[in-house]
Amino acid sequence: MKKWLLPAFAALLVLLAAYVAAGPWLAIHGIGKAIEQRDAARLSRYVDFPALRVNLKAQLDDQLVRRAGSDLQSSLFGVVALGVAGRLTGAAVDVMVTPAGIAALLQGHGVWKRATGDTADGDTWGPPAPARPLQGARGRYESLSRFTATRRLDGGGEVVFVLTRQGLRWRLTDIVLPSGDASG
Repeated sequence: MKKWLLPAFAALLVLLAAYVAAGPWLAIHGIGKAIEQRDAARLSRYVDFPALRVNLKAQLDDQLVRRAGSDLQSSLFGVVALGVAGRLTGAAVDVMVTPAGIAALLQGHGVWKRATGDTADGDTWGPPAPARPLQGARGRYESLSRFTATRRLDGGGEVVFVLTRQGLRWRLTDIVLPSGDASG
């Protein structure tokens, strides 16, 4: 009996390590399936919405301040305007980065695709071609708990999807948007 205990334990460890290592790709596949099926509840299993909201707000606030420039930042009117704009972008992120917000975006995406005739079978009454934000993304481990999937955009920029290991599960916690600068 003891002869089987050590190999069984070793096999269990190998299977567990393989599951954790394959986790980012399983999460990416799950995100793709949830988006394709327009299933917000399933999407919430693979997306850490609170962390994603915080990270997107920080990025948008940073881009807003950078684009405003030092002249606007140094004036009283500019400070007030940046404060109002920051609150508006924060509120927009709060509304959109939720399972219901993503479902609404996906529904709007489907309506837009139907309106433009971009459907799976060419029939405007048929189902729209599914959105695939992670299709063609290059993945890499940055650490044992952080994985990035980088996707090139048609315009030349890149979007980086950051997945973080939370226990044995991998979830999307950040989307690094293109800076919009000519410098990249």
